Amino acid sequence: MKLVTGNSNRPLAQAVASYLELPLTDCTVKRFADNEVYVEVQENVRGEDVFILQSTSFPANDNLMELLIIADALRRSSARRITAVLPYFGYARQDRKSAPRTPISAKLVSNLITEAGANRVLTLDLHAAQIQGFFDIPTDNLTAAPVMVRDIKDNYDVKNVMVVSPDVGGVVRARNVASRIGASLAIVDKRRPRAGVSEVMNIIGDVEGQTCILIDDIVDSGGTLVNAAEALLKAGAKEVSAYITHGVLSGTASERIAASKLKELVVTDSILDTEATRAAANIRRMTIAPLIGEAVARTASEQSVSSLFD
Repeated sequence: MKLVTGNSNRPLAQAVASYLELPLTDCTVKRFADNEVYVEVQENVRGEDVFILQSTSFPANDNLMELLIIADALRRSSARRITAVLPYFGYARQDRKSAPRTPISAKLVSNLITEAGANRVLTLDLHAAQIQGFFDIPTDNLTAAPVMVRDIKDNYDVKNVMVVSPDVGGVVRARNVASRIGASLAIVDKRRPRAGVSEVMNIIGDVEGQTCILIDDIVDSGGTLVNAAEALLKAGAKEVSAYITHGVLSGTASERIAASKLKELVVTDSILDTEATRAAANIRRMTIAPLIGEAVARTASEQSVSSLFD
């Protein structure tokens, strides 16, 4: 087995390699003067089971091209099987036609990964689970729920915790976490009365006196999260925290979270952190390296991956 990484999240790749007690494969990933990506695998991979660990996060297009070119280099080097390990699958929010004459970019990216030479995909908390069907190769969609549950139990009194979905679409994900810790579930119903008018938040469920924990897959601008926290506190919640798998946190999102009424925002290291996220006192990171590492090990040894989440 070989583990290869690009430049998107090298600290996570090193942590996974450490968990597997396996050195990262020596691979040169650099840029030409015109910013073209150049890849050269420095070790023999003929007949090997190779895993490429690469999040397609910001800069999404650069990191995606690195993934595709690494896969092509490995295919042309006669690797036996190539598994694309995507802790964060970029373009996942473009999973349908949201308006006339718009693309379904998640499907396009799925096709690109397959055509580049990947034989299998292993990813984490897809924005929509049905994206698995966009791939014509085996795809495992892991969940960070066990990692979140462990952290919640270590830091909160679960008897007083209420799990909250920040929108109707995330109810299944939030219910999964709630059932694992034996907590009740509430839902934030957000609506825009008309275009250009800020959202009205309605809380479905009694959060009076509860420690509320928002559960979601992606936090980008942070606006929905901050507004949901304010609505929950107005409804009588004791305090509000959030556990989000992918901390995209683009633009001034980190500053917005830092200035908000959120007690803390906990994100995984599926995306490389920035100076802004490190500077925010109420943003904390938890690692998913053991989860990814165990899934990689089980895939390599042809064991069950789904049993990780039983």
